[in-house]
Amino acid sequence: MPDQSPASNSSAALVEQIAEQALEKKAEGVISLDLIELTSLTDYFVICSANTEPQIKAICDNIRKGTIYKPWHIEGYEKLHWVLIDYIDVVVHVFRTTEREYYNLEKLWADAPRMEFTD
Repeated sequence: MPDQSPASNSSAALVEQIAEQALEKKAEGVISLDLIELTSLTDYFVICSANTEPQIKAICDNIRKGTIYKPWHIEGYEKLHWVLIDYIDVVVHVFRTTEREYYNLEKLWADAPRMEFTD
């Protein structure tokens, strides 16, 4: 039975907001991985990608402006190849397409329930 605690509901709502903001800037392959039953590190990953550094920057900036919470930590924003935006319960990975294929987090976390988002 899924956890219906307020924390998980707010995490799921944040995932929806992040996905909407990423799609607004034409992010590709927007997915979430539900990690609640697999790890205590975080509840969800949101993963998306883009082909250019300006688009990665636009996606990251739009996510940060369009969500109800401020991120706890941001990493990789200077180089714009793999940007990690950490909201504690939700961790966002915005990849350059080639880096996403190389690191393949979807395969690493293949046991996690997956949701795809489209515009």
